[in-house]
Amino acid sequence: MRKSLRYIPSIALAVLLASCRSGGNQPKPRAQVREQTAAQPAASPQPAASPEPAASPQPAASPEPAASPQPAATETQVEMVNVNIHLDSDLILHIRHLAGKFVSTRKGQPPTFDDKLSYIIAIDSGEVGVSMASMTHAMNTYVFGEPDAPLKNLQLSAEGSQIRQKGTLKKGIGIPFEMVGTLSATPDGMIRIHPTKMKAEHLPVKGLMKLFGLDMAKLINTRKTRGVSVDDNDFILDPARMLPPPHMSGRITAVRVQGDEIVQTFGNEKRDAAAGEPRSNYMAYRGGTLRFGRLTMTNVDLRLIDADPTDPFEFFPEHYQDQLVAGYSKTTASGGLRVYMPDYNKIAKRSSPAE
Repeated sequence: MRKSLRYIPSIALAVLLASCRSGGNQPKPRAQVREQTAAQPAASPQPAASPEPAASPQPAASPEPAASPQPAATETQVEMVNVNIHLDSDLILHIRHLAGKFVSTRKGQPPTFDDKLSYIIAIDSGEVGVSMASMTHAMNTYVFGEPDAPLKNLQLSAEGSQIRQKGTLKKGIGIPFEMVGTLSATPDGMIRIHPTKMKAEHLPVKGLMKLFGLDMAKLINTRKTRGVSVDDNDFILDPARMLPPPHMSGRITAVRVQGDEIVQTFGNEKRDAAAGEPRSNYMAYRGGTLRFGRLTMTNVDLRLIDADPTDPFEFFPEHYQDQLVAGYSKTTASGGLRVYMPDYNKIAKRSSPAE
């Protein structure tokens, strides 16, 4: 039964691929050959002047509309609204809204949902929140996760509009410290934590340098403490380097503490909802090429929609196929694909074999 369910999204994608091109019957088998062989741009059966139809969109009379919009066809635009992306079981990013691009990390290969290292989400604009619990997990697991990292047992919490951080400075037998600081965006798009109060072993300390000492500050700046550095008396955080894949990159223009979240603003806050689409929790992809398992979608028109819009869309890239199988899909009149997925945390846990 599980195997048969696994082929449902493949059939839906095959229907989409068959209807993606509107220029007659010839382009359809060519697109499918590209999916199956993946190594050869199939020889064009059309009398075009160029012998490489996939790479040469010059002929204005070409019957392949997907090849004509050059820049848009090579990039996949992405939009997300009210999505909780699970980077691991304890680290969740709350995408309030986001617009950007799905960028391949491998030259000549499209991004694939099955490989989190095959793409980067390049954010143009949006707001992304991370809870204090998730941030605490990220700091202890990814940033200062090495056994000999200089800071350990970190715990972050909100204190009004500021952030409180407790931990242990690995110096001698270990020194407990506590810091309260303000958050701001740096000119180059990272996060600055400026201490307003500091204590070491419950005694007031003025500045990180007084707490850490020059050698410890150098150690934090040069060791494999991913995405964190010390600048005079401030911490500088680079979320693009701090967090595990799938990676996100973008210029942070503002940051604030709101409730129990650190909220990062990327670019400007202007949000343009997709035309003609109902408001819901979703992830939308348009243009370019994407790969799912054994199938490749060209001229992408894909929308992953929360089956229950009453709460945020819980999406776990590591287990997207489980959500895919548990949902259902529809093909639009224009050949797009709409996939309705249940939240990851609402799917019954399975312990099925790998195959």
